[in-house]
Amino acid sequence: VQIQVEEKEDDTEESSSEEEEEEEDKLPRRESLRPKRKRTRDVINEDDPEPEPEDEETRKAREKERRRRLKRGAEAKKFVSENEGALGKGKGKRWFAFKMMMKKKWVKFLRDFENFKAACVPWENKIKAIESQFGSSVASYFLFLRWMYGVNMVLFILTFSLIMLPEYLWGLPYGSLPRKTVPRAEEASAANFGVLYDFNGLAQYSVLFYGYYDNKRTIGWMNFRLPLSYFLVGIMCIGYSFLVVLRAMTKNIGDDGGGDDNTFNFSWKVFCSWDYLIGNPETADNKFNSITMNFKEAIIEERAAQVEENIHLIRFLRFLANFFVFLTLGGSGYLIFWAVKRSQEFAQQDPDTLGWWEKNEMNMVMSLLGMFCPTLFDLFAELEDYHPLIALKWLLVRIFALLLGNLYVFILALMDEINNKIEEEKLVKANITLWEANMIKAYNDSLSGNSTGAPFFVHPADVPRGPCWETMVGQEFVRLTVSDVLTTYVTILIGDFLRACFVRFCNYCWCWDLEYGYPSYTEFDISGNVLALIFNQGMIWMGSFFAPSLPGINILRLHTSMYFQCWAVMCCNVPEARVFKASRSNNFYLGMLLLILFLSTMPVLYMIVSLPPSFDCGPFSGKNRMFEVIGETLEHDFPSWMAKILRQLSNPGLVIAVVLVMALTIYYLNATAKGQKAANLDLKKKMKLQALENKMRNKKMAAARA
Repeated sequence: VQIQVEEKEDDTEESSSEEEEEEEDKLPRRESLRPKRKRTRDVINEDDPEPEPEDEETRKAREKERRRRLKRGAEAKKFVSENEGALGKGKGKRWFAFKMMMKKKWVKFLRDFENFKAACVPWENKIKAIESQFGSSVASYFLFLRWMYGVNMVLFILTFSLIMLPEYLWGLPYGSLPRKTVPRAEEASAANFGVLYDFNGLAQYSVLFYGYYDNKRTIGWMNFRLPLSYFLVGIMCIGYSFLVVLRAMTKNIGDDGGGDDNTFNFSWKVFCSWDYLIGNPETADNKFNSITMNFKEAIIEERAAQVEENIHLIRFLRFLANFFVFLTLGGSGYLIFWAVKRSQEFAQQDPDTLGWWEKNEMNMVMSLLGMFCPTLFDLFAELEDYHPLIALKWLLVRIFALLLGNLYVFILALMDEINNKIEEEKLVKANITLWEANMIKAYNDSLSGNSTGAPFFVHPADVPRGPCWETMVGQEFVRLTVSDVLTTYVTILIGDFLRACFVRFCNYCWCWDLEYGYPSYTEFDISGNVLALIFNQGMIWMGSFFAPSLPGINILRLHTSMYFQCWAVMCCNVPEARVFKASRSNNFYLGMLLLILFLSTMPVLYMIVSLPPSFDCGPFSGKNRMFEVIGETLEHDFPSWMAKILRQLSNPGLVIAVVLVMALTIYYLNATAKGQKAANLDLKKKMKLQALENKMRNKKMAAARA
């Protein structure tokens, strides 16, 4: 048997491609774009007849084809030589080359800028590491905390740049007015640590609180309208908070898609989970652990959907758990009511006779209830045997009801205290009138006795003043925030860190296994931390109008909490025994935040509209209501016709009509979105049915051919 190899292409083409092959050998090895020559190996037997020689026409046609290819190659070389200016060598092509170069540099700049923006996202690596070890449910809390940090940063910039800084730069200095001076009776202890920790003394008479600000219509060489700015910034903070929460919710709804995403769930995870741009080994390990955790979440959810349960026993246990929950809520409400009554009794006593607990009993009771009641609710949730994600939502709702009741009991106690302060103000006004009359009489007597003596002067520290209920409200919310921060940190140190140290180092010499038995390592309390974050933000929204420093204090709290809690989670906590996947859109958290925002701003708006401001402190002193600063500005700073138009626009009938139109628009858009989502689901079902029909048709056709 003789093996004969025949070339499909002419030998003359080999000579023309030798130079190309030499050039290709110099380059790195890669797949050639030219089609490879196909070699056919035919087995020729001796008995086979010899192939017939080619005729003249076939030879001429092959020669003609060879010349045509050579001519085409020459034309291509000529075209390349004529257009070399695109590379910057040809005449008149430098501008084009410059544009091409700048376009490439711009694309590279955009790519580097996107990488820079991704690198500037705060705490991204920490959150990714937590997600890889503890799953998406724990990571969702830290994502929510980072988002809250950004919201509070905007609120702090508004209050600091438009309220605190102008008053500090252009307002009257400390000691110039009674509202900016510590009273004579408090001067000795105004700088003590205990007084400053309670936000009295020098802290009370500073830009941190409402009462320090002057009521002059304009201040400084820029004629900055501080009362108007104070009022508008307070309203702007509330409006911005509503806007940013609603925007985040709508964005999450848009990212969530128009239907279920469970089609080929495991296939997507297998083939599309890895990020091939990862170049850091530690990042690769985190990504690997995160993918593993996602598979665990998906597998456990798939198994949980197939488990059959005893429905009657589950209903009884859930009824029993809800009964215990209502008992806990009622007991906590009664305890708050009792603490409020005691605090009112302590307020009527001499502060020097009270101890630390009596002074801080209200704040400590609320903090302790917020710390221990979630643990009880978690124990009750074990009876219900819900899916972990549903159990988490029920736990959040119960803690939300607990903290909401505590907060509103606290607000009612504050309202009683405000009413007492307003009644006390009336007595102070009468006393100040008598004091001023006595001062005038003494001044006149000094003039009649000695006309050449020193002028009659009263130091601001000696002037009697009112109680300033706005500053009192701001102090209460600042104290609540600080006590809540300290309680949270002490709980982490004692309940997580010391417990983890005890389990870690005493496990070798103990009677049983401490890591798998009691007390073991703690799990991260998602529900308690989320609710604490939401209600702390509610207190910030409620108290920032009376204490402009609250957003700044909350920024410090969130900043330290991110590092402190990240350290505690990675060092002291273990992943949950029942792994579950968090919702892709944190709209449940955002919905609770929106509700607490609405409930927190209602008391503030009531105080602005209904209660008279203090007569001797704050930017609105001397007015019947705080919102009168708007009418004063329209009267003095706007033309009469514009003021008339704005008054017509603020007509209650027009406002109600606009609100109704907005409500109808929201209802229409919501109905349209639901219809589109249903249409997407129907379209997916049709596509699945069509694919199934095509598959069955192909099987039948294959069987028919067979």
